[in-house]
Amino acid sequence: MNAADKGVDDAEFDEFGGAIGQGQVRTIRAPWGPSTVTRVRKAVVADLRARDLDEQTIDESEIVVSELMTNAIRHARPLADGCLRVRWKVRGEVVEVEVTDGGGDTTPVPAPAAVWVSSGRGLRIIRSLAHEWGVGEDKGGQTVWAAMGGPSRRRAT
Repeated sequence: MNAADKGVDDAEFDEFGGAIGQGQVRTIRAPWGPSTVTRVRKAVVADLRARDLDEQTIDESEIVVSELMTNAIRHARPLADGCLRVRWKVRGEVVEVEVTDGGGDTTPVPAPAAVWVSSGRGLRIIRSLAHEWGVGEDKGGQTVWAAMGGPSRRRAT
């Protein structure tokens, strides 16, 4: 029996208090900082594995969530509570991951290809792995999202 077949009383919980493999949508309020990236990535992977998703989709989601969080920490501000909001939704074989931060000075766009730079490839990596991705802004901040395993119900921007 996988985690999705268990009741909440039987579920395992990740370090953020979320029931692994339960529900269609998971949200984590992750403390701002580089050390959080690994912790959130592990929580996302554990949740997706409990749902018996395709290993390629899990691997792509792992890389994408790491890149989204790293970009938010590097190029934007935290939300008002000092956190990032990481949300993922599973619909069939499609995983949609989003990271919301307090916004930055610029809108995220993939950097031009450059051979000798040591950074700036995050959105290009996301673009190459995701079926689609986009950026949304509101008063509280900015959300960058990506869908792996197929199209999302959003419209890419």
